Amino acid sequence: MAEEIKEEIKEKENKKTKKKNRKKEKSFKKIKRNRSWVSILVFLIALLIIGVLGYAFVEVFFQYAVETKATAEYNTIKYMARVYDTYGDGEETYSLLNKEGRDYFIKDKAGNIIYQNGENTASKEGEVVYLDDELKGVIAYTDINTSYITISDGSLEFKYKDLIKNIEYDDNEGFHVGDKVIDNDKIKEYNDKLDELDKYDGDPSSIVYENGNVRVDIDYYGENVSELNEIVTTDIPLWLSVDLSDGNTLVAKATVKINIKDIALFGVLLAVVLAVVVIVFFIVVGNVIGGFIRQRRITNFFFTDQVTKGRNWMWFKEKGGQLLKKKRNAKNKYAIVNLVFVKYRTFCMCHSIEEGEEKLCKIHDWVAASLEKKELIAHTTNSNFALLLKYTDADELDERIKKLIKELEQIDTEHKFAFQVGVNKIDTSKDSDGRFIKRKDIDVEKEYNNACTARAKFEGSEDSGIAYFDEKLVEEQKWIDMVQEKQQQALDNEEFMVYYQPKYDPRTNELRGVEALIRWQSPEYGFVSPGRIIPIFEKNGFITEIDHYMISHVAKDQKAWLDKGYKCVPVSVNVSRAHFIESDLAEQIRDMVDKEGAPHELVEIELTESAFFDDKNAMINTIERLKSYGFAVSMDDFGSGYSSLNSLKDMPLDVLKLDAEFFRGENSGERGEIVVTEAIKLAKSLNMRTVAEGVEIKEQVDFLAQQGCDMIQGYYFAKPMPKDEYESRMKN
Repeated sequence: MAEEIKEEIKEKENKKTKKKNRKKEKSFKKIKRNRSWVSILVFLIALLIIGVLGYAFVEVFFQYAVETKATAEYNTIKYMARVYDTYGDGEETYSLLNKEGRDYFIKDKAGNIIYQNGENTASKEGEVVYLDDELKGVIAYTDINTSYITISDGSLEFKYKDLIKNIEYDDNEGFHVGDKVIDNDKIKEYNDKLDELDKYDGDPSSIVYENGNVRVDIDYYGENVSELNEIVTTDIPLWLSVDLSDGNTLVAKATVKINIKDIALFGVLLAVVLAVVVIVFFIVVGNVIGGFIRQRRITNFFFTDQVTKGRNWMWFKEKGGQLLKKKRNAKNKYAIVNLVFVKYRTFCMCHSIEEGEEKLCKIHDWVAASLEKKELIAHTTNSNFALLLKYTDADELDERIKKLIKELEQIDTEHKFAFQVGVNKIDTSKDSDGRFIKRKDIDVEKEYNNACTARAKFEGSEDSGIAYFDEKLVEEQKWIDMVQEKQQQALDNEEFMVYYQPKYDPRTNELRGVEALIRWQSPEYGFVSPGRIIPIFEKNGFITEIDHYMISHVAKDQKAWLDKGYKCVPVSVNVSRAHFIESDLAEQIRDMVDKEGAPHELVEIELTESAFFDDKNAMINTIERLKSYGFAVSMDDFGSGYSSLNSLKDMPLDVLKLDAEFFRGENSGERGEIVVTEAIKLAKSLNMRTVAEGVEIKEQVDFLAQQGCDMIQGYYFAKPMPKDEYESRMKN
């Protein structure tokens, strides 16, 4: 039942995460979305208007007309290509392109057609055309259903005369040009006029093809031009290609409309149309291009890091998500990396922020140069960089990162830098059929946070290193979060238990003192050792509350034992170094002990050696005030640090506790005994009592007794025990 509840909670969390990710993706799309669609629409409408007006004069120069129409069509086809480049290969993209109502196909680098809409009537071989700046170098294909347009020497040639002569007659449909049915009576009139032309100039038609141009004898036809126009108007297909960003090619059908009546209107409307064309073209095109440029600048600014001038975290999240979610990348293994320039702030403090940022730029450029295709880097915050790397083998990835760290450490000949790296490996997964599963729900931010969590192992270290994320880190973080959520409740419910570990005189085996230690008896998690909670409390500051709790409970227990007539010995209580930043700490301790009614001499305050590295004057002042109130003060873990002798010189302490490591490991031999002996002598010279911690065997007890150690605390005499058990020992 509990597992079902956990799964239900997990499912809800996943849904929330997916919803959050979709919201973010929409925000990114809004940022990148081009707002020039209105201008594009106006541009298309303007082209239509220009096309309609263009019929008034374009027929004068048929070659020019064909080129102009081809260019206009090519712009529309390029728009289709931009749609493809923006949204990528996929059904949604093809659905958008199909709405253009245009026949087209997409082929890969090898020339294979990977998608087709409508009928493909393009010729198999394409030729490069050189018409104008827009179409220069474009590969065009003629249509297999028409011979009215050919490509020769890089130019489009329109065979208008052949079109007219290609008028055919069918018993069912009458006269027609291709699929276009023509009025039979008008064809007869037209043929009669052709015959009449033969009597005048010997030419079968006044429509003559000369040097790639078409000339029409308007003067001869006069009012009959409109009849001729209705006969010969038709659509000429041409196929134009555009290269796509992924290496494929889009080939689409362009339709060139030819209408001879434009010649008659050319003389009247030429000046007006030219003016309109020029004005509209420059206004609309300028607006469209300006919109694209502005949008590109905004997008670049939003995704550009202002320090390295490379990409920033927002870009990394979007681009990284796109790469990881692509179906074709499901078979690739990736690693998200958190790279940190250690002691960056110190470098800036010793030099300058400008020099620090120069180093960040150098680091960014160095790493970027080492990346392979489809790998990413972005500067995230301060001295942090995010990387997305591809890998095939874990050992290979490890060697690659080590090599990168080694190179970065030597990036500056005048300084020795250190870099710490957290790595979160994103493996592949397969379904029951052995197919790779697309990472459709992956959250880049979460994966990068895992890499940062792994790198956090180096907290407090200034050396280079690599740490890999695993699920144990998740469990550890969950434990930390749980402890922080439960700590106040546990304190209020007195779930924290005071355990006592006695201290004995090694010569007489007499009880001389005791240390109070904390344990957590959780109703949900059972008995929890201090090693799993104290480090958490020290980091989040809750340790000061624990100090108050322990002092109050020890004072209360001492008062209760005195009331029962027991012979009480001093109980030492640890006070964290975080507490000593409070100027009235001595008064706080005095008031807490007085509130419970315990004598001050029965409460001893223990300070760890590391606490003496803080504000020395404040520490001395607090110790002196504690002693003036009758409390004894001891130094715990003497010998675990590197400034012990200096601390002894300045601090007016009563008790010196020798660190347990003196009696363990390689230093527990002859050299260790010498150090312990001299430490005991030093303490006696300073009128301090000595306590040896961690003593477990009789030989150690005998040695310490011989050297004059005052008390021994360790498993040889007793383990930490609950209050009731210690009370029974006091009775005995």
